Amino acid sequence: MAWVYLTLAGLLEIGWAIGLKYTEGFTRLMPSVLTAISMVASVLLLGLALKTLPVGTGYAVWTGIGTVGTAILGIVLFGEPATALRLGCIGLIVVGILGLKFAAT
Repeated sequence: MAWVYLTLAGLLEIGWAIGLKYTEGFTRLMPSVLTAISMVASVLLLGLALKTLPVGTGYAVWTGIGTVGTAILGIVLFGEPATALRLGCIGLIVVGILGLKFAAT
């Protein structure tokens, strides 16, 4: 169950990271509220996951999911560059996340 919590926490991290763009410096109420809720829920789920997972593994996977998802959505939603180097580096992060997951089990 810890890995489910951790995955959900990572997805919510993507949500709040992308949400920050839509808050326009926390000047827009609804995006700001949704971003804050995502932040709190993400950290709470991370905390639940860390009850049984090693902190180094859990935190690295959480930030990795957030990093990869945010980078991909930045490309899709905001037209950020999708260069071969950038995509390769995203791929390396994914390999690192998978390596940590399999090393922890």
